[in-house]
Order: sequence, then C-alpha cells, then structure tokens
Amino acid sequence: MDFWNLITALSLGLALSAACGFRVFVPLLAMSIASRAGLIELGESWVWISETWVLIAFAAATLLEIGAYYIPWVDNLLDSVTTPAAVIAGVIVSAASLGQIEDVNPAFQWMLAVIGGGGVAGTIQIGSALTRAASTTTTGGVANPVVSTAEAGGAVACSVLAVIVPVVAVVLVLVLMTFIVRRFIKKKRAVPES
Repeated sequence: MDFWNLITALSLGLALSAACGFRVFVPLLAMSIASRAGLIELGESWVWISETWVLIAFAAATLLEIGAYYIPWVDNLLDSVTTPAAVIAGVIVSAASLGQIEDVNPAFQWMLAVIGGGGVAGTIQIGSALTRAASTTTTGGVANPVVSTAEAGGAVACSVLAVIVPVVAVVLVLVLMTFIVRRFIKKKRAVPES
C-alpha cells in the first residue's frame, strides 16, 4: 500500500464528507463529475457514481436541496432529515474515495469511512443546524437565506478543494471542526444547569 495514495484518498473522503455536512448532494455530484472528468479514480465497486443517470440524479437532487433551504421554515425541517442523510453520504464518499486503493482491507476501509466520514459529516451538519437554529431564533428566520448561501458556498468550495487539493482541504476541515466543537463546548458551559 502506497502511504501517500492512502493519505490522499483519505483526505479526499474526509473533505467530501465535510461538504456533505453542508449539503448532502453537492459532494456526491462533485465526485460524479470529477470521476467522469478523470480527476479522481474510483474503485470498481464505486464506478456507478460516474454513470450518466447517477450524475443527472445527483444534479437534480442538488438543485432541489439547495432551493429548499431558501424556503422559510422548510430549512429548519430539512435539518432533521439531512442530519442522518449527511452522515450516510459522508460514509459513502469516504468509502468510495478509499475504494480506489486496491490493497486496503475492506474492514479497515469501512471503519475509516464510518468513523471518519460519518463523524466529519455529522459534526459539520450539527454545526450548520445549530447556526440555522440560532439564526431563526435571533432574526425570526430573516437571516436564514444568508446562512443557506454560506452553507451552499461552503459545500461547493469544500468539494472543489477536495478534488483539486485534498490534503489542503482536509486541513481546513479540521480547523473548521475544531471551531465548531469549541463553540459548542463554550455554548454548553454558558448555559446554567437547573
């Protein structure tokens, strides 16, 4: 097993997983496009991601998801659905990224995908949901389109960086996750227990 290829594949998977935390379908669409363009290689059990009908389905789902987040109150409702979906999508993109390395033990691949990919996607998604809830509470939802735009932009930027420079993208993801976790801990400590 080539160590650098493993690091690159893992970085690609984790960075795309983070993008799943912002928007579920943007990174899946990015992976499909990148695979068709020859920018990333998928293992043989994951080539279905680059098929035309899958790309069209991901594109349609991406447009619907991004559009739905601009509808008042639907955005908060979507968070309850997209939180588990983001974790599942994070596992999928991580497993597909690691699938390009032929001599990786499948149990190790799935362990990294579930713990790493699912964990990263879940952390980012929870941070997004908390930000949206705070926006709804403090502005009555008036600022939610700004939050939605930032999240969609984050999903696109993270996906593009993941494909072009995966190691840099995963470092930025780790910085973002540290910020989210610290913010959550700080907020938790500020709330007095009854």
